[in-house]
Amino acid sequence: MNGFHSYAPGDGHGLAHDPLNSIVAPRPIGWISTLSADGIANLAPYSFFNLFNYRPPILGFASTGWKDSVRNIQATGEFVWNLVSEDLGPAMNATCASVPPDVDEFALAGLEAAPSSVVKPPRVATSKVTFECRLSQFIRLQKADGGDIDTWLALGEVVMIHIAQDLIVDGVYDTLKSRPLLRGGGPADYFTIDESRRLRMTRPA
Repeated sequence: MNGFHSYAPGDGHGLAHDPLNSIVAPRPIGWISTLSADGIANLAPYSFFNLFNYRPPILGFASTGWKDSVRNIQATGEFVWNLVSEDLGPAMNATCASVPPDVDEFALAGLEAAPSSVVKPPRVATSKVTFECRLSQFIRLQKADGGDIDTWLALGEVVMIHIAQDLIVDGVYDTLKSRPLLRGGGPADYFTIDESRRLRMTRPA
């Protein structure tokens, strides 16, 4: 049996790059659009993102630092999640740029904004699935000893869902047809999925 590279995170990982987000991978991307209190659109991707509840649907993302997205959500109570498909990867990457709050990342990435139905922040027009959300909770993360961390978890209730018709086959959403781009780890790794990697398992009765 091979040995292990073991370390206490507080002491550092001792590797060329932190392996944590390469191990917990791949992950869906939280491409979050918001509006500032002054009406300036913001669009940013978050790799610490997931769905947490069915009914009502609750999704969330964690922001390391008090960034524009969480500042806007605190001010307005609304945001939109936009699916990142493989073809939108370059545009999503462009919205990673660290820019001042008055910069509209839709314009920066050459993306068209589409109006939402029940919330004010716009959707990415070319995103094939979007979730309009209202803030349900803000949680500041803490260490095991109770000390605060400069990371903020925003949880939102999904109040409207938009799915491109071509992704629905015989009444079932086809994940493969959406070609979701998934975040891996390291400085630049992303992954896609295809039919050759599909594995079906039904739950035991």
